[in-house]
Order: sequence, then structure tokens, then C-alpha cells
Amino acid sequence: MPHKTRPQDSVVLQADELARLPASERIRYRLVQAKRRYHANDNISAFVEDGELMELRAEVQAKMAEVLKALVIDTESDHNTQETAKRVAKMYIEEVFRGRYQPMPAVTEFPNISRLNELMIVGPITVRSACSHHMCPIIGRVWVGVLPNEHSNLIGLSKYARIAEWIMTRPQIQEEAVIMLADALQERVRPDGMAIVMEADHFCMHWRGVKDNDTAMTNSVMRGAFLKDPNLRREFLSLLSKKG
Repeated sequence: MPHKTRPQDSVVLQADELARLPASERIRYRLVQAKRRYHANDNISAFVEDGELMELRAEVQAKMAEVLKALVIDTESDHNTQETAKRVAKMYIEEVFRGRYQPMPAVTEFPNISRLNELMIVGPITVRSACSHHMCPIIGRVWVGVLPNEHSNLIGLSKYARIAEWIMTRPQIQEEAVIMLADALQERVRPDGMAIVMEADHFCMHWRGVKDNDTAMTNSVMRGAFLKDPNLRREFLSLLSKKG
């Protein structure tokens, strides 16, 4: 079977050649040309041009219709699945995976005028994600601990939830998700210490495989003072236990 040439295999495409490609191939071409990674949990919004998300949604819809056909589901006479491909495409692009395709939400930062330097905890923040292995839901809670300094930026309480949602609405594994969240918050707040704990249920275990409904996963990231000072880390974790 002959190899099908993809745009990333080409050195350079002319503008008219690029315009004739499907949106997914145009976006992929830009990513490859920029030598940028596009894993399941990467944000690629900088490489998506105006109008291309609607084209991408149409592509996903067409391919999802083929998946349903391969599953031997009669979407023509079955009223329950006639619009399923369209609904799934919208869900993936605009809802559950939108953290890949939308830029980070605007976050207003304020200087630490009062020179706050005591432990702050935000949470629990309810988060929803998806396992990149099986595309099954991951639903859980996140707690964020911050130890600011006089040079730190302060952000509104709701912004922690917005950034967490932006990071989590991608296919990924939990271990990497908390690291990405810590990186995003560290860059904006610039505290002396950052701690994140995530506890989540994985439906790839509940719904399939071992079908274990009682198992949850908890992991953490400790940065700066939380990593160096065991008393601070102990205080943070003890306060989480009191929050249930």
C-alpha cells in the first residue's frame, strides 16, 4: 500500500496548497513547521486560525459517523443516534477537550501590596478531565496551597478554578495534569511555595477493566518552601484532611 504523504512530510507548502488541506492537516502542518509538540494534553490554540475550529468540528463529526458505522449502528433509522456524531464532535472540540483549542483565560494579577506571606489554600476545586488511554472521564477535586512573598502576584479566587479547568479539559493522565497546573500557577503567582493535591475517580477503572468502584487516585506536587519545609507541608496536608 503506497505511503500517503502528509503535510509534515513536505518541506514547505505554498499558501494555496495549504488552503486546500483539511483544517486538521493545516493545523498539524503549522505545528510541525514550528517544531512544536502536539500531544493529547498540549494546548495548540496558537496554531489554530479563525474559523478553523468549526472546520475541525465538521471533520470530527464525519469521522465519528464512520466510527458509528464501523460499530454497526444504524444511525439513519435509529432516532437515538441520528445526531450522535454531531453531538460528540461539539462535545470534544467545545467542551471536554477545549483546553487544547482555547487560549488560557484572561487572568488579572494584582501586586501583593500588603506583603502577605502566610499560607493560603484554595479548594476543593471540582475538576473534570479524560484519560488519554481510553478517553474515559476523570472526575475529582484539587486543592492548591500558596505561600506568597512580597513580590508575588495575587489572582482572584475564581481564577484558580478557571486555570484548573483550562488545564484539565484535555485528554491526559493525572500525574502530568497536576504538574502542568503547578507550572501555570507558578508562572503567574511567583510564590515562595506552591503545593497541589488532586484526588480523582477514573472511569477507565470504574466502567471497564477491573470495574472497581472504590478506587481513587491521589497525587501531589510540592514546589519551593513546601518541598523544603516539612512543617509547612504538614500544615497544608493537615488542613486538607479537615476539609474532608
